[in-house]
Amino acid sequence: MDVKETVLSILNDLTGEDLSDRMDEDLFATGLMDSMDTVQLVLELQEQLEVDIPVSEFDRKQWATPNMIITRVKELQ
Repeated sequence: MDVKETVLSILNDLTGEDLSDRMDEDLFATGLMDSMDTVQLVLELQEQLEVDIPVSEFDRKQWATPNMIITRVKELQ
């Protein structure tokens, strides 16, 4: 499974939404994700994609959309 597929699968589980056609939608501004979802997202990304996401690296502004999440994960791989 590639990064995009994995991220979209995790986001689908967390939000209950298929975001594949909404890749630039701000997940926090729309209320699709909150701080608890963020923790779960980080844990799932670390487990499924084996990336280390330091808390100091997590800034909502840089992780707000599916495309941004995919880009950040690829940078950390």
